[in-house]
Amino acid sequence: MNAPERMVFPDMQSQFDCRNIHIEAVGVKGVRYPVTIGARAKPVPTIADLSLTVGLSASAKGTHMSRFIELLEAQTDPLDPARFRELVLDMLQRLEAKTGAIEMRFPYFVRKSAPVSGATSLLDYEVRWRGSVTAAAGYAFWMQVRVPVTSLCPCSKEISEYGAHNQRSHVTIEAELAGAMAIEELIAIAEASASCEVYSLLKRADEKYVTEAAYDNPKFVEDLVRDVALALDREPRVRSYLVEAENFESIHNHSAFARVVSQRESDTHGAYPAQQNPRQLPLGGAA
Repeated sequence: MNAPERMVFPDMQSQFDCRNIHIEAVGVKGVRYPVTIGARAKPVPTIADLSLTVGLSASAKGTHMSRFIELLEAQTDPLDPARFRELVLDMLQRLEAKTGAIEMRFPYFVRKSAPVSGATSLLDYEVRWRGSVTAAAGYAFWMQVRVPVTSLCPCSKEISEYGAHNQRSHVTIEAELAGAMAIEELIAIAEASASCEVYSLLKRADEKYVTEAAYDNPKFVEDLVRDVALALDREPRVRSYLVEAENFESIHNHSAFARVVSQRESDTHGAYPAQQNPRQLPLGGAA
């Protein structure tokens, strides 16, 4: 049956709720959507998994779920951290909310050149962006990358007459940014801290190179997280961070794991106050 034209339907979500309980986050999650990431060289198309939520006042019955999808439908420009912030702020305006967050996970492909032959191939990395507005801290932006690398055991090299066990590892960096920083820059920090990078395509000369490079640069899982942490400590655009490394041990049926967490002083790299207009201030930091 067709609905009559100009029919007015009741707005159930806007009704008063008498239970007086504030909801910290309500919205949609598990939304798969095609997006384009504004990268250094050229835009990178990908498929994202999104979660969009807002805070709901104690007096409001519910939020308007359809507006979250309308927000994504209206988004057509390539996304970079600055545009992502605008997306978060647009969400708050559409939902008439004071707080909220968008989390977006997506595979990100980088074209790499093999170290000797120069053969090029794409390597995938897992990336997560999270932009949130809170009453206490205003807008904050977090970027996470999970980077595959090679690690070679210093102990195995030291005690063995020849050879040493090595394995593929994952280095995960989650950084709260105080300024614009490309995905590739966080990836490079992780790769530079490993025994060697990994590549999708290697010829024989390249394979010889990466094998010997890893042997000359042995790293424990502890070395991985500490070296990444030192690099992040020198980076003024990083306000705080969490670093994890997992080695998928080639001689054990378990992984080796390490984590480093740093929280920098808020008066040095703090978020701008909530009462200021986040549209008028730079990404992740005070003017």
